[in-house]
Amino acid sequence: MYKLKEKLQKLIPVWRDEIKSIQKEYGEKVISQVTVAQAYGGMRAVKSLICDTSEVPPDKGLLIRGVPVKDLTDKLPEEVFWFLLTGEHPTKDELKDLQGELVRRNNVPVYVWYVLRAMPADSHPMAMLNTAILIMQKESVFQKRYDEGMKKDEYWDATLEDALNILAILPTIAAGIYRMRYYKGALIQSDPKLDWAADYAHMLGIADPNGEFTKLMRLYMVLHSDHESGNVSAMSASTVNSALSDLYFSLSAGLNGLAGPLHGLANQECLKWILETIKKFDGVPTERQLKDYAWETLNSGQVIPGYGHAVLRITDPRFDAILAFGKKYCAGSDVFDTVSRVFDVVPDVLKEVQKIKDPWPNVDAASGALLYHYGLSEFSFYTVLFAVSRAMGVFAQAVMNRGTNMPIIRPKSVTTEWIKKEVKK
Repeated sequence: MYKLKEKLQKLIPVWRDEIKSIQKEYGEKVISQVTVAQAYGGMRAVKSLICDTSEVPPDKGLLIRGVPVKDLTDKLPEEVFWFLLTGEHPTKDELKDLQGELVRRNNVPVYVWYVLRAMPADSHPMAMLNTAILIMQKESVFQKRYDEGMKKDEYWDATLEDALNILAILPTIAAGIYRMRYYKGALIQSDPKLDWAADYAHMLGIADPNGEFTKLMRLYMVLHSDHESGNVSAMSASTVNSALSDLYFSLSAGLNGLAGPLHGLANQECLKWILETIKKFDGVPTERQLKDYAWETLNSGQVIPGYGHAVLRITDPRFDAILAFGKKYCAGSDVFDTVSRVFDVVPDVLKEVQKIKDPWPNVDAASGALLYHYGLSEFSFYTVLFAVSRAMGVFAQAVMNRGTNMPIIRPKSVTTEWIKKEVKK
C-alpha cells in the first residue's frame, strides 16, 4: 500500500467523527442569510458550501489548508497535492512514494491518441482534453467497485485511485494535445526521472535552456491548484461528484466550466490587452501614457482585464508570486515590464472610479504574460494549463467529500413570483 493511502486511512475516520459531532451539536445554527440580490447575483458570498482544502478570505487571499499560498511557492505541486489531501507536508520518503505512484500510473491508453487524432484539426484544446478524460471513463476504479457493491466507507479509497490515475496522465495528455493541435512535431515521451511539473514542461517541448520555464510550470501548478469550492470549475465538479459520478465525469464537468470566458479564459484577455498596449506605444509605455490609456479604456465602457476580483479586496498573492518570479527572471522583456508598469499605475486610476470595489490585480493579470515570454504563445491552450493544475484541488475536495460522506448537493430554487410575494411581506 502506498503512503498517501496509509495516511488518509488514519485521517478520514477522525474527520468523519469531527463532522458528525459538529452536525449533532450545531446543526441548527444559522451561518448565512440570503438577500434577493444574492439570489439573482449567482449566490455571490452565500455561505452554503464546505471546503477544507482551501479558503479565500477577502483580506488575505488564497490559503491552502490555512497556509498563505505565498508560503508554498517553493514547493513542488506533488507536495501541495499531498498537503491539500492531508493538511500535512509530506516527508521526503512520502513525497518520493507519491512521485513513484504517479510515474507508475503514467500510462495513457492507446485509444486516447486515436480519438484525439480523429478530431477536427481546429478543435479547441479544452474540447480535446475534455474528450480524452471522458473517453477514459471506462477505466474508472470507482465505477467498477461501485458496480461490485462497494461499501460507502470505501468511496474515498476508490476516488483516490481515480484521482491518482488521472493526475498521473494529465500532463502527458495535455502536452500531447499541445504538440498535435499546434503542429509542434512528434509527441515527446515522458521522462520518469523528472518531477510532475518538470515532466510536463519537458513534454510540451518549449525551449528551456536555463530551466526557467520548468520553474514557472512548477509555480503555475501550485498557484492554480485550488481556490475554495464555490468557483465555477470546482463547484461544477463537486456537484457532479456528489451524485457519485466518478472523477472522469466530475473533472469533465469542471473543465466545461473552466473553458468559459468568465472563468478560465481571463488570463488570455489580460495578455491581449497588454500586447495591444505594447503595440499602441511601440514598446513599454511610460507611466503617463499608461494612465491616459487606462482612462481611455474605462471611458469607452471597457474594463482593464485582470484588475478586480469577485472575492478579494487586496492584491492577489498569486499575482505577487508571479510578479516576483518575473522580476527575477524576465526583467527587460517588453511584455513583463508592461505588466509590472501597469501594476504601478492602474490601481490608482481605478481607485478614482467610485463603483469599483477592488482596484487590485488578480493572478490573471500576469500569468499569461510569463507564458508568452517563454514562447508558449498559443492563447487557446492556456486554459489547459489551468485545468491540469486545478485538477489537484478538484480531486482533493472529492476524496475528502467521499471520505466524510457528504450528501448530494441539492439547493432549493424559488421563482421570481415567489420572490415578489416574499419581499412584499
